[in-house]
Amino acid sequence: MSATASVCPAHQGRDDRKSAQIAAANLAPQEGARVVGAFASVREILRSTQVRQAGASADQADLSKPGEISFFFLDGDLHRKRRAAVAGLFAPKTIVTRHQAVMDRTMDEIIAKLRSRGSAPLDELSWQMAVDVAADIIGLTDSDSSENLANRVKAVLDLSMGRSDSWLGKALLTAKIMIRVGAFWKHDLSPAVEARRKHPKNDVISHLVKENYSKKGMIMECLSYGGAGMMTTREFIVMCAWHLFDDPALLERFLTGGEDDQFAILEEILRLDPVVSLLHRRAAAPVEGSAGVMMQEGEVAALSIRDANTDEATTGPCPYELDPDRAKRMKAVGAYMSFGDGPHRCPGAQVALHETRIFLDRLFRLPGIRLVCEPTIIWNRQIQGYELRGAVVACDPA
Repeated sequence: MSATASVCPAHQGRDDRKSAQIAAANLAPQEGARVVGAFASVREILRSTQVRQAGASADQADLSKPGEISFFFLDGDLHRKRRAAVAGLFAPKTIVTRHQAVMDRTMDEIIAKLRSRGSAPLDELSWQMAVDVAADIIGLTDSDSSENLANRVKAVLDLSMGRSDSWLGKALLTAKIMIRVGAFWKHDLSPAVEARRKHPKNDVISHLVKENYSKKGMIMECLSYGGAGMMTTREFIVMCAWHLFDDPALLERFLTGGEDDQFAILEEILRLDPVVSLLHRRAAAPVEGSAGVMMQEGEVAALSIRDANTDEATTGPCPYELDPDRAKRMKAVGAYMSFGDGPHRCPGAQVALHETRIFLDRLFRLPGIRLVCEPTIIWNRQIQGYELRGAVVACDPA
């Protein structure tokens, strides 16, 4: 594999994707949904003001109580106001002046831990980075320890992604979720709320306290930011590391290039292997767009991020080849649709890119760094995306 191939190898079987096979075998659009994969059409639907969230439990959200549901499920003015209230936490300037210090401090701990042990599971290291950064943004900084916080958040999120078809299974799952959410509230969120009542800070919880959110509303909002900022970033970091371990030329370019070049590499990897493969949207009114998009009121579209990201009309030739210069050459956004688009585009996209860049830049400069065991790819049907487990990295001891 070469990062700078001069001849297109697409018709010779070249395919640099690592998650394509498991995605092809497991992708499951919502029943009755029409799959849309053309880049222009996917973008047009995501940007339309006539569509609403669907899938990922959106249909079960009680929109009559917007203060008790996540911003993720809202649309229109309510959604804009909720996002705008904390938009500054995700701004480029804030990332550089505030979040980068958290990233650097966390990487110091990760590097020390890895060099002390000699080896460690890569997904555990990336999880620590994702949790520490997201916790600082949300305001979950008054827990008994960051490790316990990470375990409790993981316990809630893992169960929230579960499903059961039987009434007994559903009841047991609900009971388990309530117990774990209760532990998260008692040990993590409640202490943070009390601290912010006395001394507000520039974080999500301070905003929730100021706006008098209910207990349920606070839990939903914090878990939504936590899930988005922790789960997907963990997979993004591991996937990028896997690509770099497998491609010495690409790794050399990553370590010798500037920040812009590093971001281009990371975004191109995410284009090929987006963590989430499908997004669903329901038409609240008839939709007719310039890209040929037509949706009837009530119709649900399953937007294929993978197809959009490899649409040659936008990517140019050899869409399955990892080419960090592609986006610049095609005058496109580097990650294409991997962070979504329109009003629901991932608010933490730049945060995820920065923490991934810092994590990998530090990791790959360790003496003797190597991948001892490749990750196993598993499928999360709830979010229609992959998870990477079992990768082990090792380095020379301190």
